[in-house]
Amino acid sequence: MEKVIELKNVDKHFGTNHVLNKISLTINSGQLVGLIGPSGAGKSTLIAAMLGMLRLDGGQVRLLNSDMPNRSALQNIGYMAQNDALYGNLTGLENLSFFGKLMGLSRSVLTDKIHLVSQTVDLQDHLDLRVSQYSGGMKRRLSLAIALLSDAPLLILDEPTVGIDPELRIKIWQELDKLHQQGKTVLITTHVMSEIETVDRLLMLRDGHIIADNTPTFLEKQYQVTNIESVFIKAGERYENNSHI
Repeated sequence: MEKVIELKNVDKHFGTNHVLNKISLTINSGQLVGLIGPSGAGKSTLIAAMLGMLRLDGGQVRLLNSDMPNRSALQNIGYMAQNDALYGNLTGLENLSFFGKLMGLSRSVLTDKIHLVSQTVDLQDHLDLRVSQYSGGMKRRLSLAIALLSDAPLLILDEPTVGIDPELRIKIWQELDKLHQQGKTVLITTHVMSEIETVDRLLMLRDGHIIADNTPTFLEKQYQVTNIESVFIKAGERYENNSHI
């Protein structure tokens, strides 16, 4: 199975704060992977490290068989940041068109893609509004639509469903599952524990360490609980106890 993401002893400090502590992991092609952890655990920093967006203090990162940072490799990644990077003076349609052209999509392909992704995130009736008039939730939905525009083999989505209502959240996860079934690799962070039950693999990050890495079903059996929220609590307690030994 092809390795899509490879991390070897990835280490990062911000001052005295050891945000990533010699993390090593491999994510294979076609996996749907969830990444969870408390606020400040290092999730967004780990994603930034994967994408080559920050200078590491140690370790190596390879994405799609390329050592990072690598600008050409980024063209094959659909990325949604935790903070929206949109042009408020442009409409939703103009934002989608602008980013689609940056991705190299032809006009005909881009038109069809915009129609598809705007329906997926339920923005089809708001594309003519300037983004400065969008609510926070609408901006998140537009950012997700932009990430879904490309036919990239790898999607990395940082908190894509924050501020989105439960009904639309289900629809978005259905689309992500469809992309996963098509063979795309998806890495997604979330604070909504119920969302993560259907992933192939669950990573739990705490204090810069991966403290759990397996299927949701395995982890629930391991900790003798019935949901991921309880796994999260139990794994955190075990980590805290062991770290003080």
